[in-house]
Amino acid sequence: MPMDWDKLRIFHKVAEVGSFTHAGESIHLSQSAVSRQVSSLEDSLNCKLFHRHARGLLLTEQGELLYRTVHEVFGKLTMAEAQLNDSQIRPQGPLKITTTVGLGSLWLTPRIREFVDLYPDIEVTLITSDEELDISMREADCAIRLTRPTQPDLIQRRLTRVNTHVFASSEYIQLHGMPDRINDLDRHKLIVYSEDSVLPAPNLNWLLNATRSQIGREPKKILILNNLYAMVRSVEAGIGIAGLPDFYARESSSLVRILPELEGPGNDAYFVYPEELRASQRIGVFRDFIVSKVSETRF
Repeated sequence: MPMDWDKLRIFHKVAEVGSFTHAGESIHLSQSAVSRQVSSLEDSLNCKLFHRHARGLLLTEQGELLYRTVHEVFGKLTMAEAQLNDSQIRPQGPLKITTTVGLGSLWLTPRIREFVDLYPDIEVTLITSDEELDISMREADCAIRLTRPTQPDLIQRRLTRVNTHVFASSEYIQLHGMPDRINDLDRHKLIVYSEDSVLPAPNLNWLLNATRSQIGREPKKILILNNLYAMVRSVEAGIGIAGLPDFYARESSSLVRILPELEGPGNDAYFVYPEELRASQRIGVFRDFIVSKVSETRF
């Protein structure tokens, strides 16, 4: 009896993340539906594919064999799809891009019009999310990330160093005064990143931590948010002060850099895509476009 491709796809995702619940969230199925599909696949193969225990799932020996085979087959199918789509003279077909909410909303979106004008036959989908999509499973074709990718099967191109400093709006400074040193922040309103959220880049709360260390207690937080786009807009609105990546602030005309001696740790930005899309024309032209736009931006 031939194996069901949908069940194999679900099994592959479960094996990747080690959880029925997390697999279901990424492929938009309930935990019970994912569990039923895997159990059905196990019944059809007459063997167990996972050891189930309280801390998660582990592949059995038979599960490891099936996972390696399915992963290789899916990789070859993805490569074949890319080659078929890119066999035309002009780049065309779908291109699914993912990046963080802040980077996508503030920096990439204003520049994407130029790309779609240059390549009208490419159908662009932009997914902004601070949670990393699984590119190897084609949840997206490529990504711009603010952390170095850890998956071994991804090609990575370092784009630039992202610097971070302290910013406030002109309106806020007029109302509350200009802080001269870090201790002064104890009398100001801080906008910070939620420590319970998925972080799109490391050390996003460096200003909060530096202030906390300097004054020896927890500073006053006026607003806690879960994405950098909302933080930038809140600083623009004059709500408070925040540590932000420089290029986010430069996309705004109302933000002023303050406390120039304070600098955050910064991080590197990367353009990443799967090995099987190395020859993709769509990936190639978008990569070159992003590299050129980064070179025009002061990060």
